[in-house]
Amino acid sequence: MKIHADPITVNCKKVLAGLQLMGAPYELVHVDYFKGEQKLEPFVSLNPNASLPAMVDGDLELWESNAILQYAADKTGHASSYPQDLKTRADINRWLLWESSSWFPSCYVFLVENCVKPLLGGAPDPAVLAAQEAQFHKLAGILDKRLASSRWVCGDQVTIADIALAAPLHLHGWQKLPLGPHKNLTRWLLQDIEALPCWQNTMVYEGFTTQKTN
Repeated sequence: MKIHADPITVNCKKVLAGLQLMGAPYELVHVDYFKGEQKLEPFVSLNPNASLPAMVDGDLELWESNAILQYAADKTGHASSYPQDLKTRADINRWLLWESSSWFPSCYVFLVENCVKPLLGGAPDPAVLAAQEAQFHKLAGILDKRLASSRWVCGDQVTIADIALAAPLHLHGWQKLPLGPHKNLTRWLLQDIEALPCWQNTMVYEGFTTQKTN
């Protein structure tokens, strides 16, 4: 599998960490997000959305990060990360859909305002952050409640749901996310997710550098 990605972005982090979780071999083809290479050829022929990441596996070209994780888990037969049990899989799929439709957009506001804008020489807009705060706490509370009774999101082992849900938080220090009230979510992120080798191997550090990711 060739993964066209920039590890600094949420959805690329998600895919790279997820592939490493399941031990799936891949080749990283770096597409520089800050240079806008995702909006240029040849990438836009691969993903007409002009967004990262995208995967090529033989004659299959696939975009949407959660779809890539689902495909890779089934291809590699890594059942623990994406179990075949119908109810468990439905639960994982539910959280994957929630992540892309609700969780990621809310977390992304903090990423843009507190990380991307300053990096590009701008400043965060307090009004934008204030407007998003209630929605973030609502969503974080939903995840926090799930994690009150379970170490991992979908059972007693880490799955691609955990990776997908943690990815929008992967720059939480720069994002300045208001995690304080959400103790179970914070425990899961800091003690469990960030202790995973697949997470550590794909971490973004000060200066926005990464370790070797393949």
